[in-house]
Order: sequence, then structure tokens, then C-alpha cells
Amino acid sequence: MMRHKQFINGVFGLALFAVSSTGFADSALVKEGEQLFNMNCMACHQADAIGKPGFAPSLTNKELLSIASDKFFMSTIRDGRVGTGMPPFAHLGKKKIKAIVAFLRSHEKLPNRSKEVDAEHTSYGDPRKGKLWFTQICENCHGTDGEGYSAGGSGTAIGKPGFLNKVSDGFIRETIKNGRSNTRMRGFSGPGGLANLRDSEIDDVIAYMRSLNSK
Repeated sequence: MMRHKQFINGVFGLALFAVSSTGFADSALVKEGEQLFNMNCMACHQADAIGKPGFAPSLTNKELLSIASDKFFMSTIRDGRVGTGMPPFAHLGKKKIKAIVAFLRSHEKLPNRSKEVDAEHTSYGDPRKGKLWFTQICENCHGTDGEGYSAGGSGTAIGKPGFLNKVSDGFIRETIKNGRSNTRMRGFSGPGGLANLRDSEIDDVIAYMRSLNSK
């Protein structure tokens, strides 16, 4: 009986050690990521990556963290966004970029839905109709062709390959529907939305945005 109890206690102790060791490793990775963020990203994205309207987007917005995959963050940091103020940081290497993403993830407040969102259906909307909606509800902030800040608006460059090649239709759909809290990006679906777009109309907007990638 005593040996059995000692065995159970030993296993329990090892389990606690494993958990604490994992927690320590995660904390260390987040700390490293914070230091790397402060050295490389904070000048534009501000402290804690809260962003600055018309200059750099928030990277710790709870809706963004909920629908964006690690792959999205890592490839964006690595490649930058051609035609915008976001340069590539490939020189940091995969491990350091992963640490920055861990720091961003430490701000999560909602469940991570990125796999579910990226698995949403592809848009088969009408880009001609989508252009009409884009002109009415998106152009003022994001520019005529989604040029972003360079067009003088407060919205990011959603019409450039650096964005469109890294996001799924589900990512765009969820962003249009729900917006981003504490930013100027409001939702456009439901009674509380700025335009209460139907799902088919949102897919039309997505189709138009995709067409910008060929320009």
C-alpha cells in the first residue's frame, strides 16, 4: 500500500514538473518575443501592439487574434507587405519570429477559431456587385483599390497581394461581418452592423477584393 502511494505521488510530482516546465518555457518564449517586438515592431505598432490608426494596425486586437492563424502572422512578419510601410523581417529567422507570435498570442481573450475560419467555403460572389458595395462602405477608409494608408484613409491595404495572398475567404468574411473592437473597423452584418450586409453580399465584396489581386 505504501509503495503504491509513493508511486502515485511520484507520478503526480512528475506531472506537476512537466506542467510547470512547459509553463516556464512558454513564459520564456513570450518574454523573448516581447523583447524582439519592442526592438523591431513597437516603433510602428506601438506598445503591446495596440496599433495607431492611419499608421499601423493593432496586432493584439481580440477579434484578429481569434481568426488569424500562426501561419498568417509568421508569413506576414517574414515577408512584410510590399507597397506598404511593413518591411520584411526574414533576417530574424523562424525561431525569433515564432517568439514574436507567442508574445502576440499572450494577449488572446477569445478562443482561437483560425482553423474553423480558414475552412469556411470559398466565395463565389459577383465582383461587379462587390465593387458597388466596396465603393460605398470600404473605399473611404481603405482607398479606391484597397491601397490602405497611402490613400490617406485609416484602413489597411486590403487590396494588395501581401494581404490577399495570405488570408482565406473566411478570414475576410469574418472581418467584414464582425469588425474589430476598439478600432475603426466596424462590423457590417446584423442589425447592429453599419450596412447589415447579407452573406451573399459579403461574398460579392470578397470576390471584388480578390479581383484587385490581378491588377
